[in-house]
Amino acid sequence: MGIVDGKIAIVTGAGRGVGRGEALELAAHGAKVIVNDPGASSKGDGSDAAPADQTVALIRERGGEAVANYDDVSSFDGAAKIVAAAIETYGALDIVVNNAGILRDATITKMTEADFDSVIAVHLKGTWNMTHHACVYWQTESKAGRVRRAAIVNTVSSAGLQGNPGQANYGAAKAGIAALTVITSLEGQRYGVRANAIAPGGATRMVNEAMPQIPVREANEVPDGEFERLNPGNSAPMVVWLASDQASLVTGQVFKAVGAGVTWYHGWSLGASTSAKAKGADGKPTDAKWDPAKLSAALAKDVFGLQPGGLNMGG
Repeated sequence: MGIVDGKIAIVTGAGRGVGRGEALELAAHGAKVIVNDPGASSKGDGSDAAPADQTVALIRERGGEAVANYDDVSSFDGAAKIVAAAIETYGALDIVVNNAGILRDATITKMTEADFDSVIAVHLKGTWNMTHHACVYWQTESKAGRVRRAAIVNTVSSAGLQGNPGQANYGAAKAGIAALTVITSLEGQRYGVRANAIAPGGATRMVNEAMPQIPVREANEVPDGEFERLNPGNSAPMVVWLASDQASLVTGQVFKAVGAGVTWYHGWSLGASTSAKAKGADGKPTDAKWDPAKLSAALAKDVFGLQPGGLNMGG
């Protein structure tokens, strides 16, 4: 008996890398898995049924249940078909792991409109597409008195949460997914849906293209009982836990899960502040509109803890 035993899961981009590791781990802990992957290149070109089929074969060889799906998450209708496949095949849906992604790295000045749009379409729109169709199903189930303890696990990245040159499209998409995760958690709680996100890592195709010295490693290529820091399956246990009822009190959170470590991300939060003041008619200080010329001294002193004028580089 695994911690997601009997649950129905979709994993997008599950033909290789991190997604394959997640699909294998979910199946190992009792979930029935829809393995979604159109088999495109890391840049989003072409199609190939083999990656999804291989992941399904691995799950079945290990005694699990899985079926392949080749639809494109960036298509609104394609995402609807993926959700429908789970319901038609297994009668329900409990878990959605949004992992599908592509890379088209370039600096902002060299990035084309197609580079930007295609990455946003797969990562951010694809995550929203899947979230929309799954949540429509779960909301309908709830209204019919069949509330499911459902979970969404999204995929973010340090490129979006901490920034990385050359990845404006990818980073913007991942930052957007983090915000989408929080909003989904706020809306979904009304009909039994939790939403969290992880920033995974590993020796995937995408990492290999940026750093060719790191060879691609699939999760199933690491022998049982052995630990490799760059195994793309290392983040999968966190995904399974977040998808399980053991994490029923956890929602709207973002974690980094790389190697042996799990780290909790703290999102945007308010820090030190300062306020513009003026002398009121009664001679007492009152709130006022800022004089832009006075912001340097005020921010330096009250916000950044610098000496007056410490931010004034303009003479």
